[in-house]
Amino acid sequence: MRTKLSQFNFDLPAELVAQYPATERDQSRLMVLHRKTGKIEHKIFKDILTYFGDGDTMIFNNTKVFPARLFGQKEKTGAKIEVFLLRELNHDARLWDVLVDPARKIRVGNKLYFEDEHGNDALVAEVVDNTTSRGRTIRFLFDGTEEDFVNELVKLGNTPLPKYINREPEAIDRERYQTIYAKEMGAVAAPTAGLHFSRELMKRLELKGVNFAELTLHIGLGTFRTIDVEDLSKHKMEAEYFKIPHAAAETVNKSLQENKKVCAVGTTVMRSIETAVSADRMLKQVEGWTNKFIYPPYDFSIANAMVTNFHLPKSSLLIMISAFGGFELVMEAYHQAVKEKYRFYSYGDAMLIL
Repeated sequence: MRTKLSQFNFDLPAELVAQYPATERDQSRLMVLHRKTGKIEHKIFKDILTYFGDGDTMIFNNTKVFPARLFGQKEKTGAKIEVFLLRELNHDARLWDVLVDPARKIRVGNKLYFEDEHGNDALVAEVVDNTTSRGRTIRFLFDGTEEDFVNELVKLGNTPLPKYINREPEAIDRERYQTIYAKEMGAVAAPTAGLHFSRELMKRLELKGVNFAELTLHIGLGTFRTIDVEDLSKHKMEAEYFKIPHAAAETVNKSLQENKKVCAVGTTVMRSIETAVSADRMLKQVEGWTNKFIYPPYDFSIANAMVTNFHLPKSSLLIMISAFGGFELVMEAYHQAVKEKYRFYSYGDAMLIL
C-alpha cells in the first residue's frame, strides 16, 4: 500500500513552473499515458481529438473564478489592506470568509474601504468576526442589486493567481485564467485541466459525437494546502461545494452503460464524481460539500480516462493522479516530463491518462 507522502516527491526545477499560458489554449503539450501497456506518447493538446469518438463523454467543471484579491484601506488610519475572498457565507447578508494581510491591524468592528479607479469608495465592508489568525468574516455594506454588487467586485478585484506564479496579474490573466465554459461564479482558483480547451477544439469534439457533461465544484484554497503528515490516511481535505445536475448524471451513465470512454477533465471533476457514486456504480445527481481525498490504492467507479495538468511534488493532486494512472507509470511520466522540459502547474502542459 502506497500511502506515504515521501513517495510522491521529485526534483522539479523552478524554471519548469509555467509563468504564462501557451500562446493558444490547445497548443500546450500533451503527454498521453496508456495504463494497460505502460506506453507514453508526446503530443500537442489538440491531438486529444484522436483518442475520443462517438458516444464518449467528457465531464467539465464549469466553476468560474471570481477576482478574489481586493486592495483596500482601513478606516481612519488609511493603512493598506489586502483582502482575499475565500467564500460567500451568506448571500443575502453579503457575508464572506476572507484572508486579510496584514492581519494584526484588523479588528472586529473595523471598516474597510475599496476605491475605484477614480478614487471613489465603491465598496465598504465591516469586519464582524475573527475566524483564524489570518482569517476574518466581513460584511459588505452595499444597498444595490446583486448584479451591481458582483459587477463592483469584478471591477475592483484582481485575478487570484496561485503563489507559484511569481508576478502580478496582467490583462491576459482575466481571460486565460478561466475556462471558456466557465459559468458558475464561486472559485478562487481555476480548474486548470480545462484551460487547454479552445472553442474550435470543443466544436471538433462535438462533431465527432463526443458528449459534454458539466458539474460545478468551487475550488477553495484547501486544494493547494500542503500535506504535513507522512501517513496519507491521516490527511484531511477542506470541504468544497459541488453540484452534479441530473442532466450530467444521465449523460455520463449512458456512456458507462454503452462501455464508452468517460473522461474526467481535471482533479476537481474526479473528486466530485467519486463523491457521488450510486450502489450500482453509476453517477448520482447530488449537491453538497465534498472533502474527499483520493490516494493509492483506490478503486475508481466512474471515469476511465482523465485529463490533468502536471502538479507539484507531494501535492494531493499528484497523489490522486498516481491512484488513477498507477504509481510507477505516473512517477516515470513525471521523470520524463522534467527531462523533456514540460511546463508544470496552472499554466503548464497537460496529461491524458487512458
